[in-house]
Amino acid sequence: MFSIDDSFEVLIIGAGSAGLNAALVLGRARRRTLLLDHGPPRNAPAHASHGLLTRDGTPPLELTRLGRQQLAPYPVTLHPDHADTVTAHPDGFTVTLASGGTVHARRLLLATGVTDLLPDIPGLREGWGTTVHHCPYCHGWEVRDQHLADLIPGGGDMAYHRGVLLRQWTPHLTLLTHGPDHLSADQRANLAHLGVRIDERPVTSWDGRHVTFQDGPSMERDALFVTPGQAQRSTIPEQLDCARIERGPLAGVLLKVTPESGLTSVPGVYAAGDMIGEQQVVLAAASGARAAAAINADLAFGDAARRPTHA
Repeated sequence: MFSIDDSFEVLIIGAGSAGLNAALVLGRARRRTLLLDHGPPRNAPAHASHGLLTRDGTPPLELTRLGRQQLAPYPVTLHPDHADTVTAHPDGFTVTLASGGTVHARRLLLATGVTDLLPDIPGLREGWGTTVHHCPYCHGWEVRDQHLADLIPGGGDMAYHRGVLLRQWTPHLTLLTHGPDHLSADQRANLAHLGVRIDERPVTSWDGRHVTFQDGPSMERDALFVTPGQAQRSTIPEQLDCARIERGPLAGVLLKVTPESGLTSVPGVYAAGDMIGEQQVVLAAASGARAAAAINADLAFGDAARRPTHA
């Protein structure tokens, strides 16, 4: 069982890109920090991470390894555990760990991420990160000019947005709306002008190469993109009653934060990464750094204001 006799200045829950970068910034600011690593990053199934300066093409787990390694010189403790419950009190937070231990910290940074909720169609989960992709900025280059399909159940504005965006990577694109496309006449005309096809047939499976439908012939494609729903990976934000942003039944829920600092609606609680909508590696890492700097300033100026007064 993990036990600690004294408290930390900052507890970071989640050791993905946001949590690791926050720990690096806080460690370099000489803040005694505990980083809870609660499992592999969201992008672990992918072959490589992209769009990250000097690390383009690095496998996600290698990025994680490097991030952990670079914390070694600093006052950061990395511990593999889950946070089960959090209790707020006037001088900080007490966190109960899944292993049974408890930890106290003055400030809390949530970097627990989100869970992707894929449509219940056979083959999507099996191909996630290999033949099934979400972000064209992360994986579009590797499938440029290939024959692609993008699955957006329900169609509508999201289908139009994705169609226009993905057309930048390939002229061979079909939108799969899994039922009526719910596009306006103007949207259909614009997509037709771009050469984007629309198929409204319900999808029944993906085998890594072929899309099969409820009726009619299958469709051969080199890769499949999909826009998943999302859910918060941890119940800690709900326990703390952090304000949320509701994005509808498909898109899920984000934590509401002050953009400049990552501060949530709960004093002393900050958030970064996927859970606030920063869903590329470089953006998640940047949000962790931003929150870490805000936490350091919060502690520093708070301590300065507590100077003793003399009569």
